[in-house]
Amino acid sequence: MTVGSDVAAAVTQLRAQVCALHAELMRWSLVAWTSGNVSARVPGHDLMVIKPSGVAYEELTPESMVLCDLHGRVVDGDLSPSSDTEASAYVFRHLPHVGGVVHTHSTYATAWAARGEPIPCVLTMMADEFGGPVPVGPFARIGDDSIGRGIVETLSGSTSPAVLMSNHGVFTIGATAAAAVKAAVLCEDAARTVHLARQLGEPRPIDPADIDALHARYQGHYGQR
Repeated sequence: MTVGSDVAAAVTQLRAQVCALHAELMRWSLVAWTSGNVSARVPGHDLMVIKPSGVAYEELTPESMVLCDLHGRVVDGDLSPSSDTEASAYVFRHLPHVGGVVHTHSTYATAWAARGEPIPCVLTMMADEFGGPVPVGPFARIGDDSIGRGIVETLSGSTSPAVLMSNHGVFTIGATAAAAVKAAVLCEDAARTVHLARQLGEPRPIDPADIDALHARYQGHYGQR
């Protein structure tokens, strides 16, 4: 499959963005060795850019990012794409509002995933970003679209941009790849804080009406518009 010059320009820009976002995963200590990945939809096209499989983070370049279609087939790139390619492609196919998908094995959030336990919404920051608890998705094997199915099944209709896939790790979605990285950072922060709070006793719940109000304010009014 070949792409036109207009698409090629968009892909070049997106490759640079996705490469830079992988450095953020390292900066926030969300990944180890070559685990984890960021993928991004090419706006207006059934294409995505994703990290190559098994390549060290310090060796990643914009040119090494792999262009695939939304069935996980390589369109352009010299390297094999991430083992999560089919999972991300499934998410992009079934959630058209999603522009980015991130996967991490961040320590605290993955510990909750190993327990198969949602992270309860006991922090205003969680209400802001997630609109409730961070849910748990089903166990799924790696290498096909099973993980993608679990992500879509769990997050469809949910306010949360993050899901803890059982016995695996964290997957986040966003309107952009940068938004998905932000959700991954905040998911780990929440997982760590709530874990520490539980060592001191049972965290105090937030009233559901307050969670809804906080989420609506943050999503509609926070930051620069």
